[in-house]
Amino acid sequence: QVQPVESGGGTVQVGGSLRLSCTAPGLSSNRCGMAWYRQAPGQQHEWVASITDGYIRYKESVEGRCTISHDHDKTTITLQNNSLIPDDTAMYYCAAGQMGELIVVPTFELYDYDYWGQGTQVTVSS
Repeated sequence: QVQPVESGGGTVQVGGSLRLSCTAPGLSSNRCGMAWYRQAPGQQHEWVASITDGYIRYKESVEGRCTISHDHDKTTITLQNNSLIPDDTAMYYCAAGQMGELIVVPTFELYDYDYWGQGTQVTVSS
């Protein structure tokens, strides 16, 4: 069973930066897809960014402020968040899965990911 584990959340002031990390031991590096989602109180999960085999995709509202990357074996990812704003406040979840051949990668579809972490809280204070 793959269990992604997130780290790096915290509280920062507006304009600050945070670097989130996620590792998913046991995930095969073959068409390994990983992504970040977030959920603010009372809101549904919101996709933030995805990466598969070096291909990257961002939610429009974070593009230019966030950078997603993976390590050599592609089962550890980071999300560098800069110029944070109050709307970025949420629980951030790491998602992972083996992407089937019919999935257009990198996918933002929540149902394409089989494994989810417990989340790490990001709070941006004004």
